[in-house]
Amino acid sequence: MPLLNPDIAYPITLADGTPYRQTMYLKNVIDHPRIDVGDFSYFSHSAAAEETAGLLAPYLYPVSKEKLVIGRYVQIARGAFFITSSANHPMAGFTTYPFRIFRQETINGYDDLPVKDTVVGHDVWIGHNATIMPGVTIGNGAIVAAASVVTRDVPPFAIVGGNPASVIRMRFDEGTIASLLDIAWWDWSVDRIERNLAALEGCDIAALRTA
Repeated sequence: MPLLNPDIAYPITLADGTPYRQTMYLKNVIDHPRIDVGDFSYFSHSAAAEETAGLLAPYLYPVSKEKLVIGRYVQIARGAFFITSSANHPMAGFTTYPFRIFRQETINGYDDLPVKDTVVGHDVWIGHNATIMPGVTIGNGAIVAAASVVTRDVPPFAIVGGNPASVIRMRFDEGTIASLLDIAWWDWSVDRIERNLAALEGCDIAALRTA
């Protein structure tokens, strides 16, 4: 039996055989027209599964113009969430109060506010209570430290932290990062990944190149 099954909601099974329902594969519990999630990306929380989209992106509505795009094998810890473009308030005038949203005939009156998709690459780890701001792109293999506020794009395989988050260090040297982006193991079949776990977990780039 494969270690990974992309078609289940709860990927962790406890010793007594019951599923651990506080960690879930996002693709299988979210039904939202503005959220796209790749296989095996998970999020942990204690609410009901149907509340997942609201916890993950509380200001992303079915009628929003922006999207939240999450790649494969993304790991999102408890309390992390995305503030998307629909959370913006008007700032060009003397007040930021969104008067128009309280009347049906003017609820769409803020179409001139900036809109940009938020994109998370593959194999990204987003730590506990991290906040991702609108329009950010997080590169493949990046790590976002706990309680960070990400306000700008994150390079692939960077470790960022703080408020606003900045690069603490790169996980690997430039040559290794280029090789990993070229290999793109997250696009492999599950069988191929499982056959090469030792190379993936042991940083054996030579073995990955020939896998």
